[in-house]
Amino acid sequence: MSNKEMLYEGKAKILYKGPKPDTIIQYFKDDATAFNNVKKGTIAGKGIINNKMSELIMTRLGAIGIPTHFIERLSDREQLCHEVEIIPLEVIVRNTVAGTMAKTFGIEEGLRLPRPIIEFSLKDDDLGDPLIPENHILVLEIAKEDELMEMMEMTSKINDFLRGFFAAVGIELIDFKLEFGRLTDGQDGHFLVLADEFSPDNCRLWDFETGEKLDKDRFRRDLGGEVEAYQEVARRLGISLEVEDKEED
Repeated sequence: MSNKEMLYEGKAKILYKGPKPDTIIQYFKDDATAFNNVKKGTIAGKGIINNKMSELIMTRLGAIGIPTHFIERLSDREQLCHEVEIIPLEVIVRNTVAGTMAKTFGIEEGLRLPRPIIEFSLKDDDLGDPLIPENHILVLEIAKEDELMEMMEMTSKINDFLRGFFAAVGIELIDFKLEFGRLTDGQDGHFLVLADEFSPDNCRLWDFETGEKLDKDRFRRDLGGEVEAYQEVARRLGISLEVEDKEED
């Protein structure tokens, strides 16, 4: 890793300058955080699983017409991506009541919603990533109206696909977060792509039959078995847990 120029280090990933113009390398760490970085720890092997799972999900979504920043996986912990201008919003999809929604509205976790809810939060750790209404997004010029509509349309399509994708291996997709970015088209314009990652770090996954949590809630709530939960998701998706190669130098 020493030969790479580090651009940014976040809670779960490090971003490096890529080998070609307008590319970056994402390095997935084993670090785990919760409650806006208040709780910290590690989940052994998490970075490898998240990298490989993101590769799988991004590839499958690309095949159904969802543009993403993903180019290729370079190693167990690294993937090459297009460099994008991240829109500072988290797009949250809720299929079943859990987490913050359960606490905020006093609803028992596990209630399946009659239709998915899509909401937005401002991506700002200092402010605690507050929910932000669509009108505020437009007035504050965080995103344009056509971008907002496109994000919602893509998110709905992603949710429809992934609910079936996970259900096929006995997992219920409870909720998840997405990030989008603007990718230049080479002609002074840009288009929206799905960015960041998709892994048990940013979604809730429950076993369909038992309701067992197979995601980062095991770390958040001191349930234990984090490593086993991540490995179980990988196993069901056919993701190899073997160390295949060394990181790029």
